[in-house]
Amino acid sequence: MSVFNSSVLYPRFLLTGLSGLESRYSLISIPIFLVYATSIVGNITILVIIRTESSLHQPMYYFLSMLALTDLGLSTTTLPTMFSVFWFHAREISFNACLVQMYFIHVFSIIESAVLLAMAFDRFVAIREPLRYVTILTNGVIIGIGLAIAGRALALVFPASFLLKRLQYRPVNILSYPFCLHQDLIKTTVSSRWVSSIYGLMVVICSMGLDSVLLLLSYILILGTVLSIASKTERIKALNTCISHICAVLTFYTPMIGLSMIHRYGQNASPIVHVLMANVYLLVPPLMNPIVYSVKTKQIRDRILRKFKQQKA
Repeated sequence: MSVFNSSVLYPRFLLTGLSGLESRYSLISIPIFLVYATSIVGNITILVIIRTESSLHQPMYYFLSMLALTDLGLSTTTLPTMFSVFWFHAREISFNACLVQMYFIHVFSIIESAVLLAMAFDRFVAIREPLRYVTILTNGVIIGIGLAIAGRALALVFPASFLLKRLQYRPVNILSYPFCLHQDLIKTTVSSRWVSSIYGLMVVICSMGLDSVLLLLSYILILGTVLSIASKTERIKALNTCISHICAVLTFYTPMIGLSMIHRYGQNASPIVHVLMANVYLLVPPLMNPIVYSVKTKQIRDRILRKFKQQKA
């Protein structure tokens, strides 16, 4: 009988936390819980502030709302399996559940990349055409951009899930992380995976690769526009409006590049390093984005402080 019997039609996958530190999971779970709690509360706060303050109903803050929603989606997608591993030592996940989680992790990652690009376009229009800013980025245009961003991510990742579904796996497969990622699932297959690997690479190139190039181009155009401004004060003021966005871009792309480098060149690195880099990639952006925008964006910061003062009163 073939090894690919009926049990292999429903393979089991075992998630991996921090190997060798299982006895300390209860302690390790505390900072992880604080990161999740801060991420969720911070992003919900951003959404509530923008929703309730009519003065923030502007294109820049609509894009910030998209970023906050994406970060919430990314956090809630990874949260169940993270805590099942670190709190309950429950490592097993079904193949279909793993595919669903993988799908949404990559969808939200691609959406975040595209939202950051849209925010760069927003900053370019605001600096280049300040008098026409609102007329260019109308509500209809913003809705169209949002639908295009979501549609691209959903369409790109779906075939990857379908291709993985067609591959063959062992009855029990051990993953490298406490969540499911495309590149990790591919490594566990026992059948030919070159189609899935090539498609996964094409998805990265057509999404985050393209977005990163357009982001760089956007900031070259922004810098050129800023340098053409005669007043030094106005140049500094224009650049200050980009600081929060630059921090968000670095927060997203730096861990992603680090994870890619470790995955490609760090075969001899400790498995803990791989897990930590993957966790940083998925946990840090949702944590840092609301903090950065709350601290660096005066309008957001002032509204948050006002809300706290009202509650104390």
